[in-house]
Amino acid sequence: MPDIKVDDGATIHVEVEGLERAPVLMLSNSLGTDLHMWDDQVAPFTQAFRLIRYDRRGHGKSSVPKGPYSMARLGRDVLGVLDGLGIAKINWCGLSMGGMVGMWLGANAAGRIDKLILSNTSSYFPDKTMWETRIKLVREKGLEAIVDANMERWFTKGFRDRAPDAMARMKKMFCATKVEGYIGCGEAIRDMDHRPLLAKITAPTLVIAGRHDPATTLEAGEFIKQHIAGAKIAVLEAAHIANIEQPKAYADTVLGFLLGK
Repeated sequence: MPDIKVDDGATIHVEVEGLERAPVLMLSNSLGTDLHMWDDQVAPFTQAFRLIRYDRRGHGKSSVPKGPYSMARLGRDVLGVLDGLGIAKINWCGLSMGGMVGMWLGANAAGRIDKLILSNTSSYFPDKTMWETRIKLVREKGLEAIVDANMERWFTKGFRDRAPDAMARMKKMFCATKVEGYIGCGEAIRDMDHRPLLAKITAPTLVIAGRHDPATTLEAGEFIKQHIAGAKIAVLEAAHIANIEQPKAYADTVLGFLLGK
């Protein structure tokens, strides 16, 4: 699959699957994961869409430039990937940090977005100290120092107890993230304030929230929904990484919105 060089020289790893002439759906991951967080959705999504997954800079097989990064930089990476693939317009489904990048795209590259799904995400974090503390800990002790606390935010206790294989896979994925990439992206989240962007988004938008999500709360999802004209919200019985905790319900929710079912 292609590695696409973007305008500042970074290389973004991309995987493209599905029917060549189908409409395009692009997926964007959370902080500390790679494109394989979407593996459970590939089969249902490729029945109707040409599917693009990618590793955000600092993650997976993509370049790890020195940070800090910004949401604008991460958004331009997406546009660079689309230009490299010769794709004019996409549907977007981004979870957590992927939703944050989606808000930037919806407001700043409206002509490239058909429908927009903003999943388990937030437009703003008022408490910068939390991010400063986390970044400092990762810089000093690595991602292993926060992996267990991270899994507690990402998944409900019931899911953690009943899905040990999924937990092992996600812990391994998280700890494989390069420290510099995690920190660079964490700084982008810390510095983000997308609240002024929401009114500029004109694409049909679905917000997906996890009822038990402590990281990007249901209230944060409701705020986004209320500030994007015509947006809808769907609430899943999950914590933060809803597509892994509720893979079928997640896929059905996304496809129902995109296909108008």
